[in-house]
Amino acid sequence: MRGQPSCPKCGGRVRAPGLFSDSWQCDAHGTVHPLQPVIPPSVESLGVVVNRARVPVWMPWPLPVGWLFTGVSHAGDDRSGGTATAVACSGPSPLGGVGEMLLVAEELGVGLGARYAGVEGPDPGPHLRVDEPPRAKLLAAGRPTPLWRVSGTPDDRVAFAGEALGLWLWAVAWPEESELLLYDELILTDLRDAGAEVDLLPCGALSPRLLS
Repeated sequence: MRGQPSCPKCGGRVRAPGLFSDSWQCDAHGTVHPLQPVIPPSVESLGVVVNRARVPVWMPWPLPVGWLFTGVSHAGDDRSGGTATAVACSGPSPLGGVGEMLLVAEELGVGLGARYAGVEGPDPGPHLRVDEPPRAKLLAAGRPTPLWRVSGTPDDRVAFAGEALGLWLWAVAWPEESELLLYDELILTDLRDAGAEVDLLPCGALSPRLLS
């Protein structure tokens, strides 16, 4: 599955660096970190993103029972490296049916997490009530990591955001009831630090959420 880089904030076309600009440009958002084309999920495609990323590549590890890795995307280019990553997983929802989850790590201002969450970006700050207790707590790279509910998301999903390793961490889940997974001390591993066990990662069909 091939395609052209796009804007991480809106999915629109971007212009490559050239004679008049040394950065990628979106007509609507100006200078952006280009979102690279999504490719079908496999251990090999995941490895490409992991090797280029300068931000974490978060994966629930171990995966919840019955869950599969269903795709990965990243923003950035050969010069900047990966400035944002998004990992998709899907499996049985706690209340029945199929649940899906996207985990996004990104530098300030990239806007990929806000796009998947369905809110105005580029960062979650305006949508977080940090004066209230966090709604979810994860272990990210062995560190307790609180996440706050993101306000203003569409009715078909729920999103949480916080900080991990000095960068934004977003968790977006479909349907809303799948948020229960985030209340059970989900353990996230940065795949840049993972070992050979990643070769056993179960892969499913490409998540359409990455293409939305």
